[in-house]
Amino acid sequence: METLLKELSKLEKLTASSSGKNKIPSISDSLDELIATLTSAKTNVDTMDEDSWNILTKAIDVKKKDIDDRQKEIYSATAKLGKAIEKKFPASLPSYPDLFESDSAIAALERTIALHFLRTGQFDVAHTFLEESDADILPELRAHFVDLHRILQALRNQNLGPALMWASSQRDFLQSRGSSLEFYLHRSQYLRLLLASHPPYIAAISYANAELRPYYHTHEAEFQRLFSCIMYLPLPRLLTSPYADLASSSIHSDLETLFAKEYCANLGMSRQVPLRVVGDIGGGGALAKIEKCRRVLRERKNDWSQRDELPIEINLPPENRYHSIFTCPVSKEQSTEQNPPMMISCGHVVAKDSLQKLAKSSGRVKCPYCPTESLASSAIQVHF
Repeated sequence: METLLKELSKLEKLTASSSGKNKIPSISDSLDELIATLTSAKTNVDTMDEDSWNILTKAIDVKKKDIDDRQKEIYSATAKLGKAIEKKFPASLPSYPDLFESDSAIAALERTIALHFLRTGQFDVAHTFLEESDADILPELRAHFVDLHRILQALRNQNLGPALMWASSQRDFLQSRGSSLEFYLHRSQYLRLLLASHPPYIAAISYANAELRPYYHTHEAEFQRLFSCIMYLPLPRLLTSPYADLASSSIHSDLETLFAKEYCANLGMSRQVPLRVVGDIGGGGALAKIEKCRRVLRERKNDWSQRDELPIEINLPPENRYHSIFTCPVSKEQSTEQNPPMMISCGHVVAKDSLQKLAKSSGRVKCPYCPTESLASSAIQVHF
């Protein structure tokens, strides 16, 4: 994929900047300059002599040459990118019937695209798309995403105020989820105050007593470390102590991701952008593997009829693994919605089908892993 990304990067630079091989302006810049020249000539057309006309003609020729040269570079880069794609993916992409024909499907697709632009902070593009499509996004939802990116930008600038204000206003929601976002924001602010101040660190300690102490019982070990590290200050000593991680910038790096996750959860949305996930997984090789498997099955005259499962394994990165998988230790089969995992009174878990087979006529079941015997009806379904 490195070659593809390299060629794509070249094409992006040619179409978006004036840094081509011959240092010529971009096409849009050349067209703007040409329009400005013609507009000026139109204004002064009555007073132009032969020399002025010659100068104007030469200026037009220069701009036309700039545009032609840049177009040649773009065509060349596009051809190289096409060849790189063909080399990387020699098999043609599968052809499927149109999937978005009904009005409801088209509306769902347009809404997904509009939300993608809003969630990724491309507000100008989202505004244009909403004007040119039938997608309907409530103004309140648009305002939420503008607010999200405003707070994320503040976090990048090491300004935790807006994030802390939001977390404070949503404390009940965060506590209902067992989220530690507010604690981590206060921890980050405390560490910044601590490392930026001098003995006796009154400002940092006062901040910790006011904002961090309420979290003592839920984050006792971390709370103790945050206070104990003061013994190893100033910074040179702290960097060689058991608390060196508290002085690292990486301790603040996850705040944006964690904040975006909780903010989107408050809106009833997932942390990851759906359209990006689909593109990363499908374009990252899953589509090509599935099509290859289809072709092999057709050649072997095997029919892939299971609509709810794939005939091959698709390796996914950890962030795209959304569901835990339970394999019954008795039947060695993976659980399904019809055959869910069940926990018996001793704490061991087996599949529902296995539980029914282990149950005696009296309705009691003996655990296959310990001497415990209990009623099968008392088993609890486990949700992952």
